[in-house]
Amino acid sequence: MVNVKWIGGLAFEADPPSGVKLRLDAGDAEKIGPSPLEALLASAAACSAVDVVVILEKKRQKVTAYRLEVDGVRSPDGEYPRPYLEITIRHILQGENLDPAAVQRAVELSDEKYCTVIATLRQSPKVRSEWTIET
Repeated sequence: MVNVKWIGGLAFEADPPSGVKLRLDAGDAEKIGPSPLEALLASAAACSAVDVVVILEKKRQKVTAYRLEVDGVRSPDGEYPRPYLEITIRHILQGENLDPAAVQRAVELSDEKYCTVIATLRQSPKVRSEWTIET
């Protein structure tokens, strides 16, 4: 379970089982962390990148640099809740004699089989909300 605590303004601190806390901030002034939507995009990219690195290591591909660019297209302003309608993850790799077929296959395997974050986004899981007032 991830616990999320309000720390003021529109900022929250997430405390996951790993114990590594993450601050999220949807405010406009003096941000202390990414917005929840930025974190969602970053999570999808990082999840996929982990898979790609592991797969390429198994294929004995030498990656020397790797970055990802993630774009999300949302429904128009004024329409709520403005979900992402499309997410594009661009994998940009450098390495010693990287085999394009190996990179393509690693990205495909992550996208279609291994990345839990991307699989969750595709499944559109049922989300329930509950509430309690403590005294």
